[in-house]
Amino acid sequence: MANAAAERIEPHLEEAGDSVRPAAYVPPLPRVSIQAFCETPAVQAALSQAAADRRAARAHMTVQTGGLAAALEFYTDAATPNVIVVETMARGSSLLSELDRLADVCDPGTRVVVIGHANDIGLYRELISRGVSEYLVAPVTALEALDTLSRLFHSANAGPLGRIIAFVGAKGGVGSSTVAHNVAWSISQEIGSDVAIADLDLAFGTAGLDFNQDPPQGIAEAVYAGDRLDEVYLERLFTKCTDHLSLIAAPATLDREYDLPGSSFEPVIDLIRKSVPVVVLDVPHLWSAWTKATLLAADEVVITAMPDLANLRNAKNLIDVLKQARPNDPPPIVVLNQVGVPKKPEISAREFGAALEVQPAAVIPFDPVLFTSAANNGQMIAEMQAGAKPVEMFRALAEQVTGKAEAKRHRRSPLGPLLERLIGRRKA
Repeated sequence: MANAAAERIEPHLEEAGDSVRPAAYVPPLPRVSIQAFCETPAVQAALSQAAADRRAARAHMTVQTGGLAAALEFYTDAATPNVIVVETMARGSSLLSELDRLADVCDPGTRVVVIGHANDIGLYRELISRGVSEYLVAPVTALEALDTLSRLFHSANAGPLGRIIAFVGAKGGVGSSTVAHNVAWSISQEIGSDVAIADLDLAFGTAGLDFNQDPPQGIAEAVYAGDRLDEVYLERLFTKCTDHLSLIAAPATLDREYDLPGSSFEPVIDLIRKSVPVVVLDVPHLWSAWTKATLLAADEVVITAMPDLANLRNAKNLIDVLKQARPNDPPPIVVLNQVGVPKKPEISAREFGAALEVQPAAVIPFDPVLFTSAANNGQMIAEMQAGAKPVEMFRALAEQVTGKAEAKRHRRSPLGPLLERLIGRRKA
């Protein structure tokens, strides 16, 4: 059993005062083998759900019954994987004795996670001292299991991986790129967070035009770099737009066909997210192996649509696929764009949201002069007209996709208690 005491985080027990991170911040598991042995149907169901989650897509994770006794029998004649997860009903000396027997058959480097039914901080400390990587108290959820497994392979000192936000249009020409670029700009300027935009539309990308940049190299060089791709090589492909915003642009040329396999962008995106806290992916409106893989792997998906029937159908299809493949993630964020075009019949935002079962997070009015002028000048909407209504919507979206909106809701004013006492006196 590998001694992970030096790397471990604080326990999940209530006495330790720790809590599981939000689902969107759980980094994906690396390419490791994980075998779980469960005793109760609830834990087996949770671990099976974790094994099917997008964050476990690279790992080889199997879940079976039998608990600690089955693990002992199985590994007597078999090599141990990178991680063993065992559920046990045993307590005290009986549990410690069985774990000592498991340690005797574990290969060097194998990590063990124990799921027990005793909420005992003393037991936790004893298990950690014996080389157990983590101890969880049943019942556990799929996200708790994923969070624990992920932490085994991500050092607490390394900092979290960047949050991946993928923007895609329900139909071509709905303004998904415009929304993506303006939200990214708002994240960098209003929130003050470093953000990188990756324009994945290799043939027709507009990020370079929108930010008035014409870099000689960009995302295509990264995709086709092969073994040359590393942090130093990737850094040279970025263009700095502001102090907090960088861009890796698309070539937007037709000198080659961009027929790419499903995992083409995966190493590039993984490398980008190691260097910045927020990564905005401008995903083109097409359905292929790599666009599907990119959307499924994102921490947050934003679908931009116009209020008509074709957009409604396409958005519904996208949401259904994403919900089915990402059961542990929140539903995609929906943005209605170009609303209020004169003499054009539209589906109301309320009806649109009811049909999708996802209410739009923003309804952006049709303003061709403002948006076209900004695009032609290579500027963001806030740079053109700081007081425009869409600017506030982009700011709200920036807070939502980065998790700042939730933090603001829970942040209490320091004057809160005083105001509450004053109000109470008035009522009295």
